[in-house]
Amino acid sequence: MSKVFGYGEDALTLWTLKRHTSRILEHPKFQDKTAPSDCIVFYRPSFGRSGGKKSAEFGEFDAILVSSENAYLVESKWDNNAVYKKDEITLDKEQLLRHQILSWYLTHWNKKHYHNWQNFAKEQEKDFQKEFKNKKRIATKGLLAANLHFILTKSTKHCKKLSADNIKNVLLFFHNAAKKSKPPKKTNKSFTLIPIDYSKEIDGNFIPLRM
Repeated sequence: MSKVFGYGEDALTLWTLKRHTSRILEHPKFQDKTAPSDCIVFYRPSFGRSGGKKSAEFGEFDAILVSSENAYLVESKWDNNAVYKKDEITLDKEQLLRHQILSWYLTHWNKKHYHNWQNFAKEQEKDFQKEFKNKKRIATKGLLAANLHFILTKSTKHCKKLSADNIKNVLLFFHNAAKKSKPPKKTNKSFTLIPIDYSKEIDGNFIPLRM
């Protein structure tokens, strides 16, 4: 087994998904009974660049975690090996819109569309435009549609049911308690903030990853 050492937000996110998924599942707001080994994870899934108005692209998530009970749309932030002192951390408009768009796709996708993306896009175009007005347009073809098709199908097959009630927005905040770095206490209303202390598992400033 190779020894791999990762650095920064992306590595800490992967480390959490490989070794500490229970920190998300067992959060008091979720109390998800799914075993970590029974979850599926999409790491750094891309839906194109954030794009501008009327673009179908809406950016990249740090991760999507799907259990048998919920789908968790994950953003990650860290203290950057410094002492973090802010009480609140907020996400920008593009990040919030990204979560709203994927939530819309997840709640409108179902098994009748598994084999025909074009039918889905055609059927749902008016509803999408009503929801997002001139901000974005629904994906119709290409790599973006293919990535969405794959993730939506895998997610809806894996989770019992996907609705507005069980799609969870999560902000992971990585901090080093040994440096007296404290996580923020608040974030955007629609997000659940989960602080994760990485101080006991780092080697130098790197996090060991089991591959």
